[in-house]
Amino acid sequence: MGENPGFLRRYFAGIFSRRQKAMNKFVAEMRLRRHADDDILSPTVRADLDALIDEARSADPGRMKELAERYARIAPPYRHRKIRELLDLLLVVGAVAFGIRGLYFQPFRIPTSSMQPTLYGIHFMERENATNPLLGKLPQPINWLLFSARPAKLEVRAAGELDLNSFRRAGDGVSDSTAFRIGPVEYKLPGDFRKVEEYSNLELSRPYRPGEVVCDGFLSLGDHLFVERFSLYLFPLRRGDIVVFNTDGLIADNRKLSDVSGYYYIKRLVGLPGDTLKIVDNVLQVKPRGAKEFKPIYELDPVFEKLYSGKGGYQGHLNFMGHHLAEPGSDYVVPEDHYFMMGDNSQFSLDSRFFGAVPRENLVGKAWIVFWPFSRRWGRIDRVGPVDAPTGEARRGTFPVMYRQ
Repeated sequence: MGENPGFLRRYFAGIFSRRQKAMNKFVAEMRLRRHADDDILSPTVRADLDALIDEARSADPGRMKELAERYARIAPPYRHRKIRELLDLLLVVGAVAFGIRGLYFQPFRIPTSSMQPTLYGIHFMERENATNPLLGKLPQPINWLLFSARPAKLEVRAAGELDLNSFRRAGDGVSDSTAFRIGPVEYKLPGDFRKVEEYSNLELSRPYRPGEVVCDGFLSLGDHLFVERFSLYLFPLRRGDIVVFNTDGLIADNRKLSDVSGYYYIKRLVGLPGDTLKIVDNVLQVKPRGAKEFKPIYELDPVFEKLYSGKGGYQGHLNFMGHHLAEPGSDYVVPEDHYFMMGDNSQFSLDSRFFGAVPRENLVGKAWIVFWPFSRRWGRIDRVGPVDAPTGEARRGTFPVMYRQ
């Protein structure tokens, strides 16, 4: 039987098509090399390479081997070509990542307790009452990876009193720890001196007994979140937004705020330009621009209802501290292009009551999501309500109910 002419035509056409694709890929490779190395190729090599590319575009695919040999002589490949290509890729990926970070999403870590219990800085969590059922149930490396939690347990091993002179820093260069002695034994707890003093309730001039548990829980590094920077330029800010801003030009107690406690702050926006504010019986009252009467802020935006729930550490807005709104009934008019910011942990927040309204040019962006650690607050900001437990009375720089979270 004779060969099928149609089959032969398809067979040879397939071979030619594969060769042509290989030639097209070869031309694309040379053009990429010519473009990527334009600044390091000599004028002679650039001219020879341009001529070879033009010739290869119209050449018969059967000349592929000959053209490839000429290309290797004109522009030999680098010894560590693969490493260079990988570094170029990493550079491009890094540039894109930094561009996204700079223009849209920027990571921040909550530094203090001023926004608790909505957002947490470095904080202690009791083992027994923790709201996270997995806390402490996993191996310690995983416990830290998921929950940023370091064990903070102190069980007295020998009778004695606390030696105030024995306190010393005992960090490992990565995280803070504090060492001290009770009687003849030295102990170590995570955190700096002030944080250890806050959560351990160590007392001077009292005897400690063997077996007594002073504290039993975990110390977390605080919430890490993404701040989105774009919507500030598209939409007006609202009361209740949680905003990151820089402290340029802000003064508290005749000192630059950036020198006192850092360059970036995060607070909740409670007063818009033109608002008149006052605090009565620990309730922030707002008279918006053009309005005739004051209203409790939780009637203007439901996000504030949890701040007045009296649960989980929420206390409302206090007026016995700071310079603005400090006196009962005293009011404050928010200037144009300024915003009045307050912390949710009102009793322990350095905010606009001390340094005044924040200029618009200081705003960085709005808090978006908590990405680490994995806690009840993980995810979109403000998505959870308060823990169902009375706020109670403050003690040692915080409200003990916050130790549950």
